[in-house]
Amino acid sequence: MNSTLHHKIIVITGASSGIGEATAYAFAKYKCKLILAARNIVLLEKVKHKCQQLGSMATIVQCDVSNEMDCMQLMQNAEMTYGKIDVLINNAGISMRATLEDCELAVLKQVMDVNFWGTVYCTKFALPQLLHQKGSIIAVSSVSGLLGLPARTGYSASKHAVDGFMQSLRIENLKRNLHVGVVYPGYTASNIRNAALNKIGKPQAESPLDESKLMPAYEVANTIVEMVKKRKRQKILTFQGHLVNFINTFFPRWVDSLVYNFVSKEKDSPFT
Repeated sequence: MNSTLHHKIIVITGASSGIGEATAYAFAKYKCKLILAARNIVLLEKVKHKCQQLGSMATIVQCDVSNEMDCMQLMQNAEMTYGKIDVLINNAGISMRATLEDCELAVLKQVMDVNFWGTVYCTKFALPQLLHQKGSIIAVSSVSGLLGLPARTGYSASKHAVDGFMQSLRIENLKRNLHVGVVYPGYTASNIRNAALNKIGKPQAESPLDESKLMPAYEVANTIVEMVKKRKRQKILTFQGHLVNFINTFFPRWVDSLVYNFVSKEKDSPFT
């Protein structure tokens, strides 16, 4: 049992599925006390039950992170239930898939409200406790937060915004022993592509990728746990993520072509 995690109070947003669900189980194995938040309370109940089977205390809170008051109440609930907050995992997020030319502006706003403002709201309301505990804030970004991804303008913009927000927050609190980290997964097997918004804001329902060939969510979850344990500031996952990020520094035009060609090969790509 790792003493740095044992009985820590962990708040996880977007905990009902995908990376958030896997992260809940990863922390539950360390007997952490969990506050699990998401919009779908039925799925949260199932995650809570499994966390309890793993030996962890878990509380669920129905929360829409795009709603400022929901985020405030989430952190108040965590503090009232466990007395403190040690770790915040900003994981809740949605994606979109449409060119800017075709996409309704409301779709981009919705993605930004969840991915960026959800991170801002949760961090703002958890920050007093996290500073007091000298705790950790982790944001789940994406490789598309390091470079632009076509047909995901809103998604990439939101992840770039989260990246800038977290970097600024880290420097602001450089002398206060607050751990601020960002993880950049590549394509990860989850429901995010099925739930991704199309050009009119409806879930596209079907993933354009073969989900069975993507990185499993538990690998991202294990990385998040290690980042908290070792207080790491960032982690890019997948060899492709490292490679594209490196090449983009020296050959950005080539990377533009590589990314365009990759997305063009997706099922029902807007570029075919």
